[in-house]
Amino acid sequence: MRWLTLLMSLPPTPTRHRVGVWRKLKRMGAVNLRGSAWILPENPETTEQFHWLVQEVQSFGGEATLLRVDGVETMSDEQITTLFNDARAAEYQAVKRECREALARLDRFGSTRRASMDPLRAKLEGLRRELDRIQAIDYFRAPIGDRARALWETAAKRLRNVEARPSVAPGAGRRRTALPPPGSTWVTRPRPHVDRIASAWLIKRFLDPKATFAFADRADAAKKGIPFDVLGADFGHHGEDCTFETLVKRFGVKDRRLKAIAEIIHEADLHDGKFSRSEAHGIDLALSGLVAAIPEDHELLERGMTLFDGLYTTLKQKT
Repeated sequence: MRWLTLLMSLPPTPTRHRVGVWRKLKRMGAVNLRGSAWILPENPETTEQFHWLVQEVQSFGGEATLLRVDGVETMSDEQITTLFNDARAAEYQAVKRECREALARLDRFGSTRRASMDPLRAKLEGLRRELDRIQAIDYFRAPIGDRARALWETAAKRLRNVEARPSVAPGAGRRRTALPPPGSTWVTRPRPHVDRIASAWLIKRFLDPKATFAFADRADAAKKGIPFDVLGADFGHHGEDCTFETLVKRFGVKDRRLKAIAEIIHEADLHDGKFSRSEAHGIDLALSGLVAAIPEDHELLERGMTLFDGLYTTLKQKT
């Protein structure tokens, strides 16, 4: 690994020069080794940036020396890499906090407050630009980066869904439909994945053993049965909840294992970091494999429900 190390000193006044240089170092993604020593991995872009900064420091009457080194005597390359990843993690964490605040605001918005979406849309656009900036200086791909991007995409998708809702008169509110009778046909979108397969499993195994399932686009779903996990459906995403969580709450399910599975499905479907469930990635990966291997939707649903049978049994053994 080749590193660029900048050693510099600036006059104590005026302080604006010191602040300006510090801000530029941060924007470059440089990390402070100790005192006035800053380091970046060597590449043509970082070399040019440091050269310009050396020239700027000298123009202020300061001193700057740029070194190319193969290593730092008291630190391994892995330890230096960790410094960079820790610095980026702090920036990504700030974006994640802002995304969670945006999601919370979206949950509070009703369809009668469409005008309120403009500031939130601008906020998410600003967060996207901030993510792009951080990723440009994320030299070693800090693990939190992908999670921050996924959370932003969740918030952006939620905003699009809110904007797509039909407007209602003030005070009309959402009318909660009655629970469907036994033997109903439940309808969802074709090519089911995590939330839809898990929700069908919940319905069939715990809520209505006589239930049947069909697939249709959003426009036709209500004509064929009880829509679920379809935009605008009563049995769908509401607030921070995925469809599986909505069903658990609407049917008053108390089974602790099902509540654990609800957390797994939430994380696998929304990737918003609300629940720390290590099983989520494995479930998502396994179902993605089934989707790729099975072209027929009913077979895909049946095979996917078998996977949740196994997960439920495994959780029972752990309790």
